[in-house]
Amino acid sequence: MTGTHSRPTARELIETVVAPGSWRCWDEPVTVSTADPEYRADLARARERTGLDESVITGSGLLDGARVAVVACEFGFLAGSIGVAAGERLVRAVRRATAERLPLLAAPASGGTRMQEGTVAFVQMVKVTAAIAAHKAAGLPYLVHLRHPTTGGVFASWGSLGHVTTAEPGALIGFLGPRVHEALYGERFPEGVQVAEHLYAHGLVDAVLPTPELPDAAARALRVLHGAGRATAPTAGRAGDPVEGPAAGPAAEAPVGAPADALVAAPGRDGTPGDGAVPEAAESIRRSRRPERPGVRALLRVAADDVTPLSGTGAGEHDPGMLLALARVGGTPCVVLGHDRGHPDPDNDPAAARPEAGVGQPLGPAGLRTARRGMRVAAELGLPLLTVVDTAGAALSQAAEEGGLAGEIARCLADLVTLPAPTLCLLLGQGAGGGALALLPADRVLAARHAWLSPLPPEGASAILYRTTERADEVAARQGVRSADLLAAGIVDRIVEEAPRARAREREREEAQQRPSDGAGPAVARGPGPEADAADAPHAFLTRLGAILGAELATLRAQDPAARLAARRAAGRG
Repeated sequence: MTGTHSRPTARELIETVVAPGSWRCWDEPVTVSTADPEYRADLARARERTGLDESVITGSGLLDGARVAVVACEFGFLAGSIGVAAGERLVRAVRRATAERLPLLAAPASGGTRMQEGTVAFVQMVKVTAAIAAHKAAGLPYLVHLRHPTTGGVFASWGSLGHVTTAEPGALIGFLGPRVHEALYGERFPEGVQVAEHLYAHGLVDAVLPTPELPDAAARALRVLHGAGRATAPTAGRAGDPVEGPAAGPAAEAPVGAPADALVAAPGRDGTPGDGAVPEAAESIRRSRRPERPGVRALLRVAADDVTPLSGTGAGEHDPGMLLALARVGGTPCVVLGHDRGHPDPDNDPAAARPEAGVGQPLGPAGLRTARRGMRVAAELGLPLLTVVDTAGAALSQAAEEGGLAGEIARCLADLVTLPAPTLCLLLGQGAGGGALALLPADRVLAARHAWLSPLPPEGASAILYRTTERADEVAARQGVRSADLLAAGIVDRIVEEAPRARAREREREEAQQRPSDGAGPAVARGPGPEADAADAPHAFLTRLGAILGAELATLRAQDPAARLAARRAAGRG
């Protein structure tokens, strides 16, 4: 599985990634200066075999119509090892990419430091890392595609710093190569550990991709990470989509010529919807727990483009209860992180609504560390951050306590209130306890009508107060957990209706026309039924919600950062 006979060379990879005829090589000729005759002979043979003068190729080309810098190792040149000349070439290329404001794609395939050059080559990893860090500090994307094999100092430096990291199928990837391990310790390294697929399962790489799929994947990620000059206009919400609270963007504007019955009167700050009916807390909690209610995955599937999932913390942990992705929501590029309740189908197929194994589980420390990875990406690249709250609560277990759950909640809060990037929070469903609070602080907070927020699940609060869970509904009503209560308290800025009155009326008219008449006159449309919520018409709800989120994100992104952060502090969210 890890043989090299079918692996693309560095040149072949570059030809696959960039548009034909667009490649511009940045490399200056390298002169062999070593006095070691054996090493000189090794270099001569490597040059003759590969047609290259060093183990790395650098330059730029067009990807998806935009320039991108590429650095790639050629494993056939002394195992892709990095010596002084190769290290200096890498540093020059990274610095040039930074100066020209280009995103950078690195494709290492290397055994690490060039042993023939010793310590002076070893410390080149520090210089390359410094250049990469400066590139990221300049707000520029850095993508890494790990090829077979990538080990040693290369993996432990510039191979592990990508905003997004992918790997070749079956690639050997690890710090200490298996041959060295066996020589040093007298035993074989365990099979299947230093393999791309194993690293993906443990949150160390974000995807396993064959080379032909790399251009599309890289282009998709860069349309989000480097999309400032390429953002599409956000899709404005329709005027018939009732939304409570002051609108932050064009989603509240009515299109010219909108029919009068499509307009819904703006509600008051008490959270009363257009038809005057505010659901009881117990009703909203029940609706939020419907298995078929759409969650963050359905939201991305319906309302987002260019979605690139990121796997885990990037540091060896993965929690299926937290989803992290790059996406364009309503046309606006952003980082999305949210509690993962499962995979309900947007067309309301109950058979597809059953959660996958491990998905929708209580959120643990690794999930919160995954969230903090998303926050760092947003901060480094100045991308808006969208957090989606939909959780029955954080994990309550020995492993969660030993893993530092409380501390990770605190660090999420601290990161969010100080995050320089624009932030938008969506309360989409359940919002129980610290797991919900960890994603709450934001410049703007939206809530679906039946979303709620509580210090504990109502059953837990009832148990504390009355030593029984039977009074959960009563406790929830007193605690002010509903979206309407949150709006009145200033915790939420805006409520998104799940079944707008105009749409309900339209459905009623259609149903009335389809019902057979009993001869006493035309069928009469009935009033909206109590069953209407996001789970009953998920695709329509998510489509409208995506437009609203895109407009909110675009407005936040356009605001003056100093004014936005001042408003966050004034609201007690920063």
